[in-house]
Amino acid sequence: MATKENAGSCCSCGTAPQDQSCGCSGTSGQGAEIRATTSTPTFQNNLDHVLSRMGWKRENHRVEPGLYRLGSPTTESPVFASANYTLSFDALRSSLSWIDAWILVLDTKGINVWCAAGKGTFGTAELVKRIQVTGLADLVSHHKIIVPQLGAPGISWPEVMRQSKFLVEYGPVRARDLPEYLKTRKATPAMRRVEFPFWDRLVLTPVEFTHIMWPMVIVAAVLWFLAGPFAAFATISAVVAGTVLFPILLPFLPTKDFSTKGLILGIVVALPFAWIFGTTPGLPAWAQLSGAAAALLIMPAVVAYLALNFTGCTTFTSRTGVKKEIFRYVKVMAAMAVLGSLAGIALGVSRLKGAI
Repeated sequence: MATKENAGSCCSCGTAPQDQSCGCSGTSGQGAEIRATTSTPTFQNNLDHVLSRMGWKRENHRVEPGLYRLGSPTTESPVFASANYTLSFDALRSSLSWIDAWILVLDTKGINVWCAAGKGTFGTAELVKRIQVTGLADLVSHHKIIVPQLGAPGISWPEVMRQSKFLVEYGPVRARDLPEYLKTRKATPAMRRVEFPFWDRLVLTPVEFTHIMWPMVIVAAVLWFLAGPFAAFATISAVVAGTVLFPILLPFLPTKDFSTKGLILGIVVALPFAWIFGTTPGLPAWAQLSGAAAALLIMPAVVAYLALNFTGCTTFTSRTGVKKEIFRYVKVMAAMAVLGSLAGIALGVSRLKGAI
């Protein structure tokens, strides 16, 4: 994906003894290192994307921070800022096919631009630091750097200008719009609009599901033994609803809060199981009622909790809004889960003792 080389005027820093001074900007040696990259992801890159979407070894999906040379950039070539998350970096360079450019990769700890901006790792201090240690000022004459719009919460352009003399341009939301943006250096309203379409929601479902897959399998196995196959299938259905159906149906579910959206979806998914448990022949009325209550209490609570967890993946929420939801609904979810679990435990114990 990338090879190392040295910047022209500062090449002596790469081999200078540690006790020898160097005229490069930034720290000795670091300002001279430039990695070369291309706009065509390899099979290994694409495999990395799949594994990242699956949540496999989340900390491993990152590239080295620093300056990258795409094509044969000159002093007039544009400079782009990126996170060191592989999907962010690859999305940027893939969109710049046939464009000679510099890519300045910030150390965001392997987190994408939007989330890193909220956490502060894609921020003013890190941007200024990378400009300085890479000697970027000696490589370009225009002293302008294009930052993704979703990185704007972390970047203060007046501070960047004051500390580094570089002017920050906020580019479009999506990297694929960059070639059109570069023609005029102006973003259209469509380029500024943040969207969360079906495909963007769908690709997030594998990582959401895999995070909870093994706990789901364990709980389903235990319930199969205690309460039978329908209870195990109810567990799987609740998890699939919260991690797959909820993201897909997100814009169509009523209410504004994710928690109540999840509760509504959970109730819909729980109704068939409540009907099955509540009409099982041969069971006393209290057992039928307990089975239906367990489904209607536990399943919506599980779906709502998983839905609340999805707030960090969307463009629909804010930090303050999420905090309000947590304080408002988590206690309700917990109470529903506890009451439903008590009903389920009573049924399981009675079943093991042969009472039902």
